[in-house]
Amino acid sequence: MIYLVFGPPGCGKGTQAAHLAERFHIPAISTGEMFRAECKAGTDLGKIVCAALTKGELVSDEVTNQIVARRLTQPDCRQGFVLDGYPRTVPQARQLESLLRREGLMDPRVIYLDVPDEALVQRLTSRRQCSECGHIYNLHFQPPVRPGICDVDGGTLMVRADDQESVIRQRLRSYHELTGPVLNWYGPGVVHRVDGTRSVHDVTDAVDVEAMDCSTA
Repeated sequence: MIYLVFGPPGCGKGTQAAHLAERFHIPAISTGEMFRAECKAGTDLGKIVCAALTKGELVSDEVTNQIVARRLTQPDCRQGFVLDGYPRTVPQARQLESLLRREGLMDPRVIYLDVPDEALVQRLTSRRQCSECGHIYNLHFQPPVRPGICDVDGGTLMVRADDQESVIRQRLRSYHELTGPVLNWYGPGVVHRVDGTRSVHDVTDAVDVEAMDCSTA
């Protein structure tokens, strides 16, 4: 089974993708994590990715497709996977469709987490990440025990460059302009909408219901 977890930046895609991966024993693949890994490694692709992210822009289809295709052809994806953050555009969706057919994999199902923009701005400007282990906190919903200090390893918590308000609003504009049409491309028979404004527990329960419906369809 292949699930695509959709939704704007900060909607909780990573949390729900990880849950689905654990539930169905398949890998969760986050383009965001792959992008940050490329930036940290300082590769040629990483430099392109890093420049786009710090400006609040989306990474180009060409670069994104190269990074994702390399990952999806690994052996652990043969029984399925959860994609978080891809495809973001209709051309990417077409590329993914071609890749799945070429690899003999099943058609994907889309789970869309729906959250209003203003709620997302509040969430993301309150997000902090450990500079050592990368663990994510939110000052409103999941704060650390000690302000500014990671509970896991005592590392310093930082604001990511892509969590500045001006960058967030630009990311949301880019998302709506380029990614929104992907939902129309897949259509209502594939897209399963979940209200992402509820608690993490309630969202997870709703995602479970949609995922089970998908797996038995």
